[in-house]
Amino acid sequence: QVQLVESGGGSVQAGGSLRLSCAASGDTYSSNCMGWFRQAPGKEREGVASIYTGGGITSYADSVKGRFTISQDNAKRTVYLQMNSLKPEDTAIYYCAADPFPHSCLPGSTDSDFGYWGQGTQVTVSS
Repeated sequence: QVQLVESGGGSVQAGGSLRLSCAASGDTYSSNCMGWFRQAPGKEREGVASIYTGGGITSYADSVKGRFTISQDNAKRTVYLQMNSLKPEDTAIYYCAADPFPHSCLPGSTDSDFGYWGQGTQVTVSS
């Protein structure tokens, strides 16, 4: 079991930046893969980025490559999502997710590959 708590959401103008944080507690094994997903109104939840905490290997959705960076602080058991050059289409609820299996971090993984979820944090980008 692992518990995830997100923070750092908010409102920003297009072109601005935000940094999301996801603090994990509980069983370390359950968070070998950690990821960020987002869900915009009327749309399905989509993967944004993931990181294999054992080796720092990262993966990104094409829509955020070059703008978003996922990173980790193992000592704090915290994963970050640095979001730069934000666009109105980035507006969504952002969720942190974790799973014990490293293959959940493979490109193309979906929300069904993750077993643990945070409560979500709202990100709103205005034009």
